[in-house]
Amino acid sequence: MTEVAPRPRRDPFSMGAWRRRSASVFSGESPGMLGKDAVKAAIEAGNINITSGEVFDLEEHISERQAEVLAEFERRKRARQINVSTDDSEVKACLRALGEPITLFGEGPAERRERLRNILSVVGTDALKKTKKEDEKAKKSKEEYQQTWYHEGPNSLKTARMWIANYSLPRAMRRLEEARLMKEVPEATRTSQKQELHKSLRSLNNFCSQIGDDRPISFCHFSPNSKLLATACWSGLCKLWSVPDCNLVHTLRGHDTNVGAVVFHPKSTISLDKKDVNLASCAADGSVKLWSLESDEPVADIEGHTVRVARVAWHPSGRFLGTTCYDHSWRLWDLEAQEEILHQEGHSKGVYDIAFHMDGSLSATGGLDAFGRVWDLRTGRCIMFLEGHLKEIYGINFSPNGGDNTCKVWDLRQRRCIYTIPAHQNLVTGVRFEPNHGSFLLTGAYDNTAKVWTHPGWSPLKTLAGHEGKVMGLDISLDGQLIATCSYDRTFKLWTAE
Repeated sequence: MTEVAPRPRRDPFSMGAWRRRSASVFSGESPGMLGKDAVKAAIEAGNINITSGEVFDLEEHISERQAEVLAEFERRKRARQINVSTDDSEVKACLRALGEPITLFGEGPAERRERLRNILSVVGTDALKKTKKEDEKAKKSKEEYQQTWYHEGPNSLKTARMWIANYSLPRAMRRLEEARLMKEVPEATRTSQKQELHKSLRSLNNFCSQIGDDRPISFCHFSPNSKLLATACWSGLCKLWSVPDCNLVHTLRGHDTNVGAVVFHPKSTISLDKKDVNLASCAADGSVKLWSLESDEPVADIEGHTVRVARVAWHPSGRFLGTTCYDHSWRLWDLEAQEEILHQEGHSKGVYDIAFHMDGSLSATGGLDAFGRVWDLRTGRCIMFLEGHLKEIYGINFSPNGGDNTCKVWDLRQRRCIYTIPAHQNLVTGVRFEPNHGSFLLTGAYDNTAKVWTHPGWSPLKTLAGHEGKVMGLDISLDGQLIATCSYDRTFKLWTAE
């Protein structure tokens, strides 16, 4: 048996080797795979991912987080100091004023108060005060918006008011007496007459069509004897046509721009001399002219307007002339005294149309502010405020016995809108009651049609279709036999029952 010499024992851990290897790493030396080559190889193998330019600033992130926590702490502190009403209705009103939902699903009064407190801690309590102040300001401005302004008039205005009162009272008495006599007519007779009228209106057809100018025709008006028709054109001309053959009688030259309206004097062609003032017209340059039936040139000019005059209308007496203007006012002129006696404001935008009651006691104005007003000419007061239209009012008219595509019917005794007629598919440009008894209503619009409606009942009887452009003006002859419409297509048409 041989003895095996023992192997020399090796130290499993050599401090010297460890020191040498660590020293080589920290000194930048690269023995073997350690150092730059090892890092490069690790990157290529995908074991180390290094992106360029991306730095995560730990201290900055920590400071932002701390700021958010401090801000939330301060907000809660402010919330505890805010006093909120215990009245749930007041809490809801405050939430509504701040533009927040007044209640959430499953939310009780306590949760609602806490939500309001949290909102106020963010926006500040001044936000609620500011909202209330804005509401008060809006309410005040609305009151001012509906406020009527009165100008101090001359002594001649007082004289004119007295004259109008003396003129209108006997006419009102006669109108009421006629209404009483009409009421005594048996119901069956009245029903029969109404049915005959409706049958006649349903048979309305185009009797005559005439090209009136080389520009759109903006207005038309029958003479009191129903033998003449006046048309106003955008070319600046006014023309008189014979009825029913539609032959040109006169061309009135004087305006230099779009003519808005031309109207006959209430006594023209009946008792008024041809040399006297028989017509009045207005234009977009603010000019208002008076005409006779003998001359093609104006008899006189009415000066005073500086902006567009949209409409003119004669008082039933023929002594006064009303004009509506885009300076937010309308005016009343005494042609006997040859002066302006009334300059009435009240609308917040331009005034477009004006109409006088058959008695002569009232006038009505329609404005581009979507409001209408009824004025008592004997006192100067606005006795009725017509609120209900959503867009501009382009036409207004009184029944002789009493911009949203609708026509509204107002009862002056009840002082309210009694019916809204969804009349047309586009802007309504004009309304006319049958001038003698108000037995039907005529409307015209930008949908190229005019329509006839029953009164009362406001049912459609006939649609007058035939124009190729929007209907800009319409009228009914005083004898009730003819209807005239004028259009953007440069034509006017006469309609009569078969």
